[in-house]
Formats: sequence, structure tokens, C-alpha cells
Amino acid sequence: MSAGRWRGTPLAVRLVVAAAVLVFAYGTVVHVAQLLVPELGPPLDLPGWLTVYFTSLTLWDPVAALLLAARRAVGLALGCAVLVTDAAANWYANYVLDPAAGVTAGRIGQAVITALAVALVVLTPWLMRWFVPVVRR
Repeated sequence: MSAGRWRGTPLAVRLVVAAAVLVFAYGTVVHVAQLLVPELGPPLDLPGWLTVYFTSLTLWDPVAALLLAARRAVGLALGCAVLVTDAAANWYANYVLDPAAGVTAGRIGQAVITALAVALVVLTPWLMRWFVPVVRR
């Protein structure tokens, strides 16, 4: 986040956005690694639509990170959409498809993604006033 683009923005806003950018960067690394090294992927047989969704995150995670770093309002919307749908997809994979009982690594991960989704959705109205709106013509 360059100082020029973020000049005049409160430190709290910068820190929240930096954390969100790091979350999406981490997500990008995880999803790319799962594509390149299948052993890192989920141990379950996923339905095709879910595999396509998780694969699509190799595109949507970095796009969300870049748009957030560029201080674009659409980045907040995309970030919320990605985290909410990722939490839902992981819920389905870990609670519907996974026959394991109790706490699993996947369920812990799903809980973390859900918490991140809730946090970004709750903080978006506060963050939005510091972001560049969509240009209308």
C-alpha cells in the first residue's frame, strides 16, 4: 500500500486492509499449492462444482487482494463475496461430505474462514468511506 494512495487514511483502516490483503494472499498460495501438489488438497472426493469453485479461488483471491490494496470499493465487495462463499463451500465440504466426527483440521479452517468473513462483512461499512467508489458514467 503506497503512502500516496493511502495518504490521509487512518492507521486502523490501513491495518485492517493490510490484514485482509494478507488473508487473500495466503489464500492464493494455499489454493495454488493445492492445484500443483494434489496431496495438499482435500482428502475427500469433491463434487465437480465444488472443485471448480475452489480452483476459481486461484483467480478471485489475488484479484480481491489487489483491489483492496488499490483501495477500490469493488475490492471490499469481492472480498466479502469470496470469504462468505469460501466459508459456505468449506462448511459443505467439512460437515456434509466429510464423514469424520468431532473436530478436524478442515473444520477448524472452516471456522477461521467464517470468522474472517464475518469480520470483513461487519467492517465493510466503516471501511467503505475510505475507499474509492465505482466510477459511474
